[in-house]
Amino acid sequence: MRFITDNKERWITGVTLLAVTLTVGFIDNKFLMWLYLGAFYMVGFNEAVKLFEVKQRSPYIYAGVIWSIAYFTPNPDDLFFLIAIFFGAKLAYTQEHEKKKLILPFLYPTIGFLFMFMLYTNHDINWLIWLLVVVAFTDVGAFFVGKSIGKTQFSPTSPNKTLEGVIGGVLVATLMGTLFAYNMDLDTLIASIIVSLLTAIASIFGDLFESYLKREAGVKDSGTLLPGHGGVLDRVDGYLFGAVIMLITLRSI
Repeated sequence: MRFITDNKERWITGVTLLAVTLTVGFIDNKFLMWLYLGAFYMVGFNEAVKLFEVKQRSPYIYAGVIWSIAYFTPNPDDLFFLIAIFFGAKLAYTQEHEKKKLILPFLYPTIGFLFMFMLYTNHDINWLIWLLVVVAFTDVGAFFVGKSIGKTQFSPTSPNKTLEGVIGGVLVATLMGTLFAYNMDLDTLIASIIVSLLTAIASIFGDLFESYLKREAGVKDSGTLLPGHGGVLDRVDGYLFGAVIMLITLRSI
């Protein structure tokens, strides 16, 4: 009980966010999902611009254009390659070498959000919920296992994360993800296990990458939008890596 009262603000934010997410998922409308993910994307993009210390204002225009196009294109993930070619051509033509950092927010978090939206549009809401289940249980499993038996540091990048917690989180997430996929009538049990396992591992490193960015920038949180949680990137870091791996794995198997 004390765990809840000591983290009251975090719990309120978490429950509210979950309720809104479930409501959007229940309505299951493409335009609403695009707006919902887009709101998180633009805030997360702004946080990334600050973490990468990008000084130009133009990224926000590009980010808005990219997300607008994503609604209409059948393969939103292709937009990243267009972005890379555009910035490569622009850099070569103008030789504005100080703007090389401009590409970084289009690597992270843009790719992850495009893949999340594509997971929804190319499949359906159940697949996005599957991602939610796997990443959420990776976090929960890692937290409780780490608190219970965690002793070995996982990485200097995130000193509080233990190897035991990471393994426990991945195992719990793989189990819960497989059970959820089984109810979705995925073709094979092996496919469910593989997708859940790789997505869980990816979410661990998504969280670790966000920690690395914050350490490099010398900040505790990526932002302040979500009381008790920090910024948008603090909350969705695991999903940004997990969505990419989940979709690529699904295509492969």
